[in-house]
Amino acid sequence: MPSRNVIKLDIGQSYYHVYARGTNKQLIFNEAADYAFFVHLFERYLSSRPAKRSFGSVYPHYYGRLQLLTYCLMPNHFHLLLYQEEQGAMSAFMHSLMTSYSRYFNLKHGRTGSLFESRYKAARIEDQSYLEHISRYIHLNPRRWRRYAYSSLQFYTKDAPPEWLYPTKITELFTSTQEYLTFLQEYEGHRQMLDSVKHMLANQN
Repeated sequence: MPSRNVIKLDIGQSYYHVYARGTNKQLIFNEAADYAFFVHLFERYLSSRPAKRSFGSVYPHYYGRLQLLTYCLMPNHFHLLLYQEEQGAMSAFMHSLMTSYSRYFNLKHGRTGSLFESRYKAARIEDQSYLEHISRYIHLNPRRWRRYAYSSLQFYTKDAPPEWLYPTKITELFTSTQEYLTFLQEYEGHRQMLDSVKHMLANQN
């Protein structure tokens, strides 16, 4: 099961379910280009080669310190499943990700102020069965999840993953891609488990 209020619990070699949403539940993605830029930030911060700014300095680099396993970007919130190799990597990565995206979004859409309602929320995952359920919960967020363009599911089932995404940490828990898809389709049989994830997130401080 996940540990509650775990933003205060920062442990290396641990899995975390991370969640953030827009202020007052407002949209944080207005158009396809917004989703694309957010995914570009995964590449910027998690690729093996450090990315450079236009004037030559290097962006923060989290390759080898943190792995992204699963993601889903929804119009007013996002979910990530992360594996933190070393203490502090997740908080540093999330600061870089959310600060860079907020700066981009405000500039592009002519707004000011906080884009996200608060600091991200996170729950440490402490057993394999819950790790599987978290992956499913994230991938099933969209109503039409099979063809949703802004989740990592496509890299679990058909497309080769980019180097900054690590689906094998989840897929190796199943005997085949089809078994994982069947696991997703069994949503109704595990509604209670998935609803407990929502309850846990709703009660994060």
